[in-house]
Amino acid sequence: MSYLLKNMHRNHTSIATFPISVASSTNVSCSIQRFSVAPMLNWTDRHCRFFLRQFSRRALLYTEIITTETVLFGKVDYLAYNEAEHPLAIQLGGSDPDTLAHCSRIAQARGYDEINFNVGCPSDRMRNNCSGAYLMAEKLRVAECIAAMRTAASIPVTIKTRIGIDEQDSYAFLCEFIDTVSRCGGCDTFIIHARKAWLSGLNPRENRKIPPLNYDRVYHLKQDFPELTLEINGGIKTLSDARRHLQQLDGVMIGREAYQNPGILSQVDSELFGETDPLPNQTAAVTTMLPYIEQELSRGTTLGNITRHMLGLFRGMPGARQWRRYLSKHAYRPGAGPEVVSAALSSIQISTIN
Repeated sequence: MSYLLKNMHRNHTSIATFPISVASSTNVSCSIQRFSVAPMLNWTDRHCRFFLRQFSRRALLYTEIITTETVLFGKVDYLAYNEAEHPLAIQLGGSDPDTLAHCSRIAQARGYDEINFNVGCPSDRMRNNCSGAYLMAEKLRVAECIAAMRTAASIPVTIKTRIGIDEQDSYAFLCEFIDTVSRCGGCDTFIIHARKAWLSGLNPRENRKIPPLNYDRVYHLKQDFPELTLEINGGIKTLSDARRHLQQLDGVMIGREAYQNPGILSQVDSELFGETDPLPNQTAAVTTMLPYIEQELSRGTTLGNITRHMLGLFRGMPGARQWRRYLSKHAYRPGAGPEVVSAALSSIQISTIN
């Protein structure tokens, strides 16, 4: 990164670094395999990402999808993050090559490690802008967008997409899309949600569940495009699932399971990357979050905007319901602070003892 870009990063990243026990990405050796937590709208904001980073040094974290309009004209700085979140990717949504290129330059200047282009979201907002999954029907435009983004930024530019849309769901259609975007756009890394998207008749939530998963199609794709890096997403709930997919593919992305059961990430570094340094358990993670919470509250953040991402922390463990209830009841009260989280943790320990 040039001197100019480094200084732009220093001047424009509005969230200050807060030291935690997780190592910086510069101290983590690279791996051939990719493991990531999916970009999830309304979920993977900066507070969520800071929290999830407590459990894995290696997992690549993503922003929510951020449209080019939001990058350029949004009143809230959705690109802000804490340095502890690295390695961190930004996911961009849009369909105009020049605008995407401009936003890619901004993302690189802000210090992101990767730029991901969303070609898989089936929401009505994407329909209105002919972006997201709707772009799968326009492979040449996708290739043009990717080429423009790669020219604008030197950091990796990747794509997240589906295996098809509506009636365009044949393997031949998927191969033609991948071939065109990789050859003409220069993209070499695809994260593939192993479901097609129904662009009419199903809402985004239904599109995450109703279209059947087809993992074999993604495996087949890797056999036909061995030179590409292919990462799979969709319905993956355990690290055993992840290891099985990694026998066939280059990476795994876990979405809602990682959010609703963040403790699953605590085994990622050791089981998938062979790390030996221990990471905090659930209780220790809460303790390390307290100074961060205090710092954020001093900036005007409300406690509930942080703790809403922590509700699933003790899932499957004694006291999990008590933890969720206490935070849900008290975190949104006026003046709520770190003491609410400490009390929620104490209530778990007391109920466990009793």
